[in-house]
Amino acid sequence: MATPQEKLADSLEVLEALQAKGVVAVRSSDLSRTHRERLLKNGFLKEVMKGWYVPARPEERASESTAWYASFWNFCAAYLEARFADQWCLSPEQSLFLHVGQRTVPKQLLVRAPKGRNNATSLPYDTSLFELRAGLPPDGSREVVHGLRVYSLPAAIVHSGALLFAENAAEARAALAAVRDSSDVLAILLEGGHSTIAGRVAGAFRNIGRDRIADEIVSTMKGAGYPVRETDPFARPAPFTFAAREPSPWVTRMRLMWHDMREKIDPLFPAAPSTPRGIRQYMQRVEDMYVTDAYHSLSIEGYRVSAELIERVRAVSWNPDDIEQDREQRDALAARGYYDAFQAVKKSVEKVLEGQNAGEVAGRDHGSWYRELFSPSVTAGLIGAADLAGYRTGPVLVRNSHHVPPSREAVRDLMPLLFDLLAQEQQPSVRVVLGRFVFVYIHPYFDGNGRMGRFLMNVMLASGGYPWTVIPAERRSEYVKALEAASVDGKIEPFARFLGGLVKDNLEGKPSPAVPD
Repeated sequence: MATPQEKLADSLEVLEALQAKGVVAVRSSDLSRTHRERLLKNGFLKEVMKGWYVPARPEERASESTAWYASFWNFCAAYLEARFADQWCLSPEQSLFLHVGQRTVPKQLLVRAPKGRNNATSLPYDTSLFELRAGLPPDGSREVVHGLRVYSLPAAIVHSGALLFAENAAEARAALAAVRDSSDVLAILLEGGHSTIAGRVAGAFRNIGRDRIADEIVSTMKGAGYPVRETDPFARPAPFTFAAREPSPWVTRMRLMWHDMREKIDPLFPAAPSTPRGIRQYMQRVEDMYVTDAYHSLSIEGYRVSAELIERVRAVSWNPDDIEQDREQRDALAARGYYDAFQAVKKSVEKVLEGQNAGEVAGRDHGSWYRELFSPSVTAGLIGAADLAGYRTGPVLVRNSHHVPPSREAVRDLMPLLFDLLAQEQQPSVRVVLGRFVFVYIHPYFDGNGRMGRFLMNVMLASGGYPWTVIPAERRSEYVKALEAASVDGKIEPFARFLGGLVKDNLEGKPSPAVPD
């Protein structure tokens, strides 16, 4: 007779076969009742709604939402295909978001379908899907993006409501900047006789400096007999001139986000004390902060470290083989990597104190910080040497966050942009807050993004003469919540206020966060 472990292994093989076919939304009919119940009992399957499931990890707590956010878009696509075949489409606003790379999981996903039920279906973790009984755009105005049926970009711009331009200006401008000429937009406007919309769309293009497209929309509509009154749907002028050919919607959105957020930071952050004259004294204070910084930074990431372990692994003769248990070895390797990376970051800080541009220093040096952070794990054989080659080569998730980081392709556009923006930024407070936030927003690595972002933050602090600052592990929840507000809602104020408070305490000489014995 098969053991329980052998039975579970059989069920896992069935689930693995489904996943190998790309199945994310698992239906009751995909598994036998025995396999389904066994996988549910052991935590390898999680129910989304009656008859529908997603794969999960047993080690996840009941409150852990990562698996759901990871599968949200694929689940919705599969569920909607099963319900409506090809007769469904996301709303024009949600379609526009996806076209410009905004894949944040919405609280409610609005779907148009001729056979929709005009009601909401509850989904896990306070998300939902609303089926609107409504017609679909013509075939030429629809396309499929990552398995999701959406409005084409020109159709999404035309059919999105006026509120989108006021409330989601960055996404709207990024979409407009991706349009090369007026022809596709005009075809939709003319076919529907959309006079009022034509005036709004023309005004939107003029807002970003695309006067030629705006003029063509107005003149062509009037020439076809449609009266057009041009209006600007944006609340404010565009913050900069858009290039005739913007490199990618991701880059445009990031530039817009930076400009929108930067002006909100300085009032919430202490004034820069200016670059310190005593470089040696500054660097000694950085060294004095090492144990405190390592303990809290590693603890935030879930490692179990102590002052004794942190001190032990900084010894030249330290050997990971001295640690017997897997968990202890993992923690010790992380602590040793942190020590090695800290030494590399100190060299970058010193360059900044000597007058080098902080953005340029970080752009050149951050790869060495990352390599040092994980070299001990490579030496111990826990990860491959190729993992140190550069930025991630696939998707990554932020634990329990609605934010979905950019694609691997977008990362390669956004990281050089981040360092360019840091190099050009004149306000030290903006370099500190947005350097830290944007780095984790991009999430350029599979692992270590939090530690790397805090290193970057401290290099930027040095550029304004601010002291090295530790984010306390006991305030992790507040820290993560502030990052989530910036990533998902575009509200940078809570994060600027949080970091500004820590720096202010530091400047006033208040005690550093404690390190348990």
